[in-house]
Amino acid sequence: MTVPASPARPSLIRAMNEQLLLDYIRQRGPCSRAELARVSGLSKPTVSLALSNVERAGLIRIAGQRTGVPGRTAQLYELSPDAGLVLGLDVGRDYVRGALAGLTGEVRSRASVRSRASTVRGRIDELVLLANSLCDDAHVGLADVTQTVIGSPGVYDSRRDAMRFTGGRLPGWDRPAALAALREVFGPSLVMENDVDASALAEQALGHGRAVDHFAFVHFGTGIGMGLVIHGQLVRGAHGVAGEIAFLPVADAGPGAEREARKQGQLESVASAAAVVRAARQAGLRGPLSARRVFEAAAAGDERATAVVYGEARLAAKAILAVVSVVDPELVVLGGGIGRAPGFAAQVSAALAEMAPVRPELRVSALGADAVVDGCLAAGAELAWARVMAQLAAV
Repeated sequence: MTVPASPARPSLIRAMNEQLLLDYIRQRGPCSRAELARVSGLSKPTVSLALSNVERAGLIRIAGQRTGVPGRTAQLYELSPDAGLVLGLDVGRDYVRGALAGLTGEVRSRASVRSRASTVRGRIDELVLLANSLCDDAHVGLADVTQTVIGSPGVYDSRRDAMRFTGGRLPGWDRPAALAALREVFGPSLVMENDVDASALAEQALGHGRAVDHFAFVHFGTGIGMGLVIHGQLVRGAHGVAGEIAFLPVADAGPGAEREARKQGQLESVASAAAVVRAARQAGLRGPLSARRVFEAAAAGDERATAVVYGEARLAAKAILAVVSVVDPELVVLGGGIGRAPGFAAQVSAALAEMAPVRPELRVSALGADAVVDGCLAAGAELAWARVMAQLAAV
C-alpha cells in the first residue's frame, strides 16, 4: 500500500521561500523585487511577502534605488550588516590576530598583537582581549557574534573536545581544559580550525585558488602542513589529519632531531624553521640565527647558507612530490615564512622538475600574515549562515 506524501506545511513553504531569496541576495548583492522574482521563479506577491518577513526579522534592509534604467524606480534590498557576525582568530606562537566580519565578507575590524603569553591561560586571555577589542571597534558586543572560528596548530579531536598534534609550538594547548576555557567565553558553537587548512580556505576565497578546483596549499615555516582542496572542497580525511605532511617520512632525522621527529613528525623535524637554523649551525654559521637570516645569507652569496637552503628546497620538493603522486593537483601554493622567502619557489620548482612525473603550477601565496584569519572568516561565514537560516526556519 502506498502512503500518500503529506503536503508541505505553509510555514515550511514560507521558510523555504525566505531562505531562497536570502541566498540570492547574499550571492548577488543588492537586488530588486522584480529581479528576485525572475531568478527565483516565485510570483511577485510571494516575493513581496517573503521580503517583508525577513526585513522585519532584521536580516535585510533597503540599500537604495536602481536608477538609469527604463521603467519604474526599483528599491534594492541587501543583507543587513548585523544579520550575522563572524569572528575569526588566529592563535600563533608569536602573534594573535583577528578580524570581525559580516556574512557577505565585509571586514568590520581587524587587528594583530604580539603574544607575550607563556601559559595556556595567558594565551586564552590574549585571545579574549583581542576579541573584545575587535567588537568594541565595530560597536558590537561579543554576545552579538553569530559564529567564532579559531585557527590553531593541530587537529581537533571531537572525542576529547581538544586539539592534538599541536607539535609543541603552544605548550599545553592540546589539553581539554584549554578548549573548555575557550568555550566558556565564545560559546558552545566555537569551532577550531587547523591553521593551514584555514590558509587554504583563504587562498580559495581570495587568492590563487579562486581559479582552480584542485589545489594544495603547502606551508613551510615554524611548522609544516598542507591544506588540500579537491573539487572545490577542503579535504579533512576520516580522522581530520588529511594534510598533516609534517609526518611524511621523507628523510631520517638528523642528530638532535629524533625527539622532535617523534613528537611533531619527521618532515617537520628536518625542514621547519628551527631545523633550518640547526642545519645552518651544523654547517658552521655563527651568531644570532633565524631561518630568515639564513635565507638572507644565502642570497648574499654565503656558500654554507646556500647549501642549507638548497637542502630545504629539496625536502619541500619531496613533500610536494608525495602530494602530486597521490592527488595530482592543478596548483600548489607555497605559504609560510620559508615558503614565501624570495627565490625559494624557484629552487623548489627546479628540484621538483628532477623528481616528479608531472609538474603542477607552483605559485607563492600573496595573502600574507592574515591568511589564517581570513580563512577562519570564510569558514565561519558558512557556519553562521546555516545558523541564521535554521533560526529563520524555526520562527
